Amino acid sequence: MSQVTEQPTTEQILAEVERRRANREQAALEAETSAVTSPTAQGVVRAADRLIFWLSKHWLAIANLGAFLYVGIPFLAPVLMFVGWEGPAQAIYTLYRPLCHQLPFRSWYLFGSQFSYTIQELQQLVGPEALVEHGYIGDPAMGFKVAFCQRDVAIYGAILVTGLLYGLVRRKVKPMPLWAYLLFGLVPIALDGGVQFVSYLLPRLTSTITMPLLESNPLRRTVTGILFGLSTVWLAYPNAQEAFDEIRETLQKRFGWK
Repeated sequence: MSQVTEQPTTEQILAEVERRRANREQAALEAETSAVTSPTAQGVVRAADRLIFWLSKHWLAIANLGAFLYVGIPFLAPVLMFVGWEGPAQAIYTLYRPLCHQLPFRSWYLFGSQFSYTIQELQQLVGPEALVEHGYIGDPAMGFKVAFCQRDVAIYGAILVTGLLYGLVRRKVKPMPLWAYLLFGLVPIALDGGVQFVSYLLPRLTSTITMPLLESNPLRRTVTGILFGLSTVWLAYPNAQEAFDEIRETLQKRFGWK
């Protein structure tokens, strides 16, 4: 009489799969550890793991601090000009030159009669310098311009504010769908900036096509910049949080860190 072999249960199969996976991870860890033989090399690897573990816990604070400094320092330039510290102020304008055109008619002004000026107003009050990138920075009567253009202020200001708000609801927010990012984040800013750019470019390329200059305005630059900054955070930060969570869990299992 043949003996009937007892079939393993689902729980037993899953337990065996988990045991084999743990064995493979342990073997990989031992192989990695044995490959790093010198105490110095082991210390470097451990320090790198520690740094990565720390970043996985504090990446959002670092990102928000970076956004705060990046968008905040340009506002310091007009403040320094206003109090008479022109050297440090000029250093900030110079520092942000590669990052922004700083066109006078696309910038915000502080400590003056208006927060912004049109091309026509600046041409009348200042002259040709009003049309030069990184040119006119202001005066005590008109105010001093921020070292970032209006659109950049909106973009990075929105990144900062949205990043701070994300800290209140992290792990509860799913990433923005890519189609929504394209529709609400990219299309508006591409249309507003793109049409403006083309209206300036075409007359320089050919004289056969006549097109009026389609200059944007502070409101459109601000709205499209906010949409782009907000959408970028909504797309990127939840994905970053998921990736850092996986890294932290892996290192916690490996080293028992908290």
